Amino acid sequence: MNVVPDTSVVVDGRISRGVDDGTYEGATVYVPEAVVGEVEAQANGGRQTGWDALEELQRLVELADEGEITVEYVGERADEDDIKRASAGAIDAIIRDVAAAHDATFVTSDIVQAEVAKGKGIDVEFLEPLEPDFEALAIEDYLDEGTMSLHLKAGMVPKAKRGDVGEIEYQAIGDELLDEETVREYATEIISTAKRADDAFVELSEDGMTIAQVRDLRIAISEPPFSERVEITAVRPIVKTTMDDYSQADDLRERLLERDRGVLIAGAPGAGKSTFAQAVAEFLSDAGNVVKTMEKPRDLQLDEDVTQYTELGGSMEKTADSLLMVRPDYTIYDEVRKTDDFEVFADMRLAGVGMVGVVHATRPIDALQRLVGRVELGMIPQIVDTVVYIEEGNVETVYDVTTEVKVPEGLMEEDLARPVIQVRDFETSVPAYEIYTFNRQVVTVPLDGDEGSGGESGVDKLAKQEVEREIQAATRDRVEVDIRGPNDAVVYVSDDDISHVIGKGGGRIADIENRLGIDIDVRTLDERPSETAGGSAGSDEGNGSDPSGDIVTPEITSRHIIVPLDGDRAGETVEVQADGEYLFTATVGRGGDIKVSRGSAIAEELERAIDAERMVTVVPNE
Repeated sequence: MNVVPDTSVVVDGRISRGVDDGTYEGATVYVPEAVVGEVEAQANGGRQTGWDALEELQRLVELADEGEITVEYVGERADEDDIKRASAGAIDAIIRDVAAAHDATFVTSDIVQAEVAKGKGIDVEFLEPLEPDFEALAIEDYLDEGTMSLHLKAGMVPKAKRGDVGEIEYQAIGDELLDEETVREYATEIISTAKRADDAFVELSEDGMTIAQVRDLRIAISEPPFSERVEITAVRPIVKTTMDDYSQADDLRERLLERDRGVLIAGAPGAGKSTFAQAVAEFLSDAGNVVKTMEKPRDLQLDEDVTQYTELGGSMEKTADSLLMVRPDYTIYDEVRKTDDFEVFADMRLAGVGMVGVVHATRPIDALQRLVGRVELGMIPQIVDTVVYIEEGNVETVYDVTTEVKVPEGLMEEDLARPVIQVRDFETSVPAYEIYTFNRQVVTVPLDGDEGSGGESGVDKLAKQEVEREIQAATRDRVEVDIRGPNDAVVYVSDDDISHVIGKGGGRIADIENRLGIDIDVRTLDERPSETAGGSAGSDEGNGSDPSGDIVTPEITSRHIIVPLDGDRAGETVEVQADGEYLFTATVGRGGDIKVSRGSAIAEELERAIDAERMVTVVPNE
């Protein structure tokens, strides 16, 4: 009996099993060199199927040495082009030619290969593909009910994050150091299972990094040169919740079903954002909505009704385009991090799709701040109308986001009316923040007082900042400002500057008052009470601002002063200081820098600080 196996049965080990059970006893097995080339390429590429096939070839040689069968390697070896075109049938054709040339029975578990061979008059034995029986992974022995993530690294003891949501601890879970061979064996088993099991898949495969999903485990495998040693990190959900498990559940359910919404779920790492997103997804699906997800990697644990998508062709933008053809009612976007993610989220929302995005943020307002600079300010309420902040697994804060044309809170002059984004506490309807443009800068003003500023509210800080800018432009010496009420300020200037600030017949100060919508009383510096002295624009004493932060070197061009920052800070609201003294608040642009137009009061103040060689720093606006 002459037998020619194709790659599928060599990988499955079906020929050696046939010898053991007597089916192929005494047969001559012609192994096509094309099969050897294909499985060798698979093994070199780190694929478990290649290694399985090489073990089978070695087993056949052992059986030949024992006299059970005869093994001959024949035919052409597959070249690189053939291997690249394997999916198109290039190697299959070479293997069929070998079977025909040796008048052998062609053994395969590939139904297409079998049918083509029959059509060419070749004697075919088709073996039903094996259904692999995958047991638990070896690394699952390290897991218990409270394990959220497992961390195995060559040369280190096994470690894990364990505990309840909000009380997770990173701890050693063994005493013996893991050797590299053991960790690699774990990695090989994981990759093999991910490629062959029905409930597993490989999410990402790059040199040095593989990400796989095996049942409820999301597993990242890194190795040199990407990492200095082989490391396996396995993450799984330890809690599955429903909407009933959260505060304000009834109101949130009603809000989500009222109409398609734009929702940001925010919180610190490990706070339970994804757990809440899963509860929202399943609630929306159970309520009769078509729900899809956009994830990289896909690790949300959801019912089968919810289809989970990842990047299409390496692009979430292509995924979004495809989803628009599917027309979901809601899409869960986990996670929204980069500028491209925010733009895709915005495009989907403006196309009429309900969107729920998961965002890292340490404060509820920071979730909205990350949109500033990435999308048009006036579009934010159309893109995001709800912010849910999760802390220690609970819904801590819910914000309602709307827009209104009005005079910003704390300012009175009607000429100052503008579009204002109002951020209200969803439960109490009390305004918490206002976001708007002021003097060409986007400002976020807290309406309930700014903690850490000595009781000075965000409006007071803004008013003080703007009054200082305007008065400083009309003076040569230092300026100090006290905000006495919502519409009143006292300005202290030098004796030489007071007449210049007031202007002829009070005209200059009246113009400033009209622009700012605030009454200003101008006095000399000698008249300022000693207990409130210090802390002003141009003062060397500072104003109590935190001098820490990122030290920057502004660049002065013909049109702008550019404050360079890290590109990852795009959309973040920051304070710019000189020697620890507050200068102004700004939002970092898409390019990761702050641009101030020359000729403005802010630019003049910043230029004076640069000329005086004062240390310019940037700190988060908290």
